Amino acid sequence: MKRKLLYIFLTFIFCITALTSYSQQQRFPKPEFSSGYEQPDVVTPEPRSGGFEYLDVAVLLVVLSLAAWFALRKRSRQGILWLSVFTLVYFGFYRNGCICSVGSFQNITLSFFDAGYSVSISTLLFFLLPLIFALFFGRVFCAGACPLGAIQDLLIVKPLSLPKWLNKTLGLIPYIYLALAVLFAATGTDFIVCRYDPFVGIFRMDAKFHMIVLGISFLLMGMFVARPYCRFLCPYGVLLSWMSRFSKWHLTITPSLCIKCKLCTTSCPFDAIDFPVNEKEIVQSGPGTKKFIVYAMLIPLWIVAGAFVGERSHLYLSRANQNVYLAELLISDPEIKNDPDNIDVQTFLESGKTMETLVEEAEVMRGQFKTGSMIAGGFIGLVIGLTLINTTVFRKRQDYVPHRGNCLSCGRCMDYCPVEK
Repeated sequence: MKRKLLYIFLTFIFCITALTSYSQQQRFPKPEFSSGYEQPDVVTPEPRSGGFEYLDVAVLLVVLSLAAWFALRKRSRQGILWLSVFTLVYFGFYRNGCICSVGSFQNITLSFFDAGYSVSISTLLFFLLPLIFALFFGRVFCAGACPLGAIQDLLIVKPLSLPKWLNKTLGLIPYIYLALAVLFAATGTDFIVCRYDPFVGIFRMDAKFHMIVLGISFLLMGMFVARPYCRFLCPYGVLLSWMSRFSKWHLTITPSLCIKCKLCTTSCPFDAIDFPVNEKEIVQSGPGTKKFIVYAMLIPLWIVAGAFVGERSHLYLSRANQNVYLAELLISDPEIKNDPDNIDVQTFLESGKTMETLVEEAEVMRGQFKTGSMIAGGFIGLVIGLTLINTTVFRKRQDYVPHRGNCLSCGRCMDYCPVEK
């Protein structure tokens, strides 16, 4: 089945790429220059008209609805699989991975902190719709509507089960990435989730060498560690996980009574299935109660420590901002103004802005980074404290059940369940 899907991908890739290139040439013809200037190749998708933007939203809504239906009602792994194929072709290769729900929270963040920046309705819907569906049906967006997840999911060959401590440790990285992405977006510095998307270069078939290496590395890693980007890096996955924990309906392994055959535990490549916990384990966890109290009391210290680390690192982080970078560069090396090959410096000189104005803007930006870095650090400290507390909490379970926050609703476990539907 996977080989057939790969052959279909190759055919779609060539067809969609040719169609996209042709349509862009017709709708956005290149201007003619008489000075010998050569138009550079476009590395980002052309903007869509209003009608096509809403078409993308409609397609997303249909895909999310089908994913929820396949996972909860139809209980069909094959349906989810073919839906992810469509998602990869349409949102991945045809739409070039843009607009993407994974990076949309950066647009939303910037609109809150920059009055001059507005967000289109389509961008807002791409941000909200997956979260709304997660709140009602679990992470069905990850199952069949995310092109980043689909390209990884289809290349899983022989997944390995990671130790719990490693899963929890690596699970902190998306929170750190989310905090940094919000910080950089709020200050108008950069959209780092989009800039360092490991698969967008594959979707657009045009990326820098290091991004191609990064994307291929994730795919190769994903053959044995299932969906590494989704599980251990995706910042939008943090928001989806929060919503999914409170989902009214969620994918279940078995439609009726669990016979405890344990087949589901070996079928899930994401270590997202919680095992049964009996009363004896809860009663015998006396030291766990003491740990819970200690970890709870340490949460304020974790927050303070995180805020302190954030404050100490704001100078380094602020250098990613263009104004701060230029101010430091021109102050440390005034002679660089005479370097005609430095495009950033020459652009600043041609803008007519004075050095004093640049320094003032850099100081304001550093102040924003100082405040934002402290908040981001405190947030990370809180996450670490709550993660430690979670290791001491026992929840009584009689059956094997998918973890509502970590389950990607892929349907593999229910496909392996021998209980009749």
